Amino acid sequence: MGLGCKHQSHCLPFVRVDEYCSGLWSRGKPRLSRGGYGVMEFRLKRKQKMIKQTRQWVESIVVGNGFCPFARPVLERGSIHYDVVLNAEIEECLGALLQACLLLDERHDVDTSLIIFGEAFEAFDDYLHFVHVSELLLNEQGYEGVYQLASFHPDYRFAGAAADDPANFTNRSVYPMLHLLRESSVEAALVNYETPERIPERNIQYARAKGLAQMQSTLQACKSIIGGVDD
Repeated sequence: MGLGCKHQSHCLPFVRVDEYCSGLWSRGKPRLSRGGYGVMEFRLKRKQKMIKQTRQWVESIVVGNGFCPFARPVLERGSIHYDVVLNAEIEECLGALLQACLLLDERHDVDTSLIIFGEAFEAFDDYLHFVHVSELLLNEQGYEGVYQLASFHPDYRFAGAAADDPANFTNRSVYPMLHLLRESSVEAALVNYETPERIPERNIQYARAKGLAQMQSTLQACKSIIGGVDD
């Protein structure tokens, strides 16, 4: 089982994958915030840093706060796969998702995969549309009922929630991410959990009890970790 105790409540219109990509590009090609990285060593160190930050997020926020009660065994087994995409092109991001599916197809020792986007989807609305298109792509590729997605973003905001609602931090992460989970693992984990339907409510209450300042501080601590290269 992975980290995806989902309680998203966003409704998006149906769109085709090709229509979404062309529509996004019509607004202009996403601009790389730090330009093109020509030095392979620098890119590698940046990826290492992003993975280190994300691992800390899993440990201190997801597991540490008990947001997903099934995540600790996966973390302790070391069966989480991390992939970093340093590219803002939609095709590359969708390609990374399909590669993650293929990896889970072949590697049964890997329980779940986190795809971390370092240059894309800074705007939360763009990210939500990308999540929607990603779900359509999984269905088109025959993965419906095989894998499911959970979504995390630095500016995650639940429908109807205030921007400063601490509950948003149950799905806020260091970087925009897609979390790919095995449906079979999710179902097996839920069988052994008495009241899985109460997990979202419990997480919301927990985050609000912690308060905005504490939730912000914990996430900022993950962002502040120095890995292979300084910002």
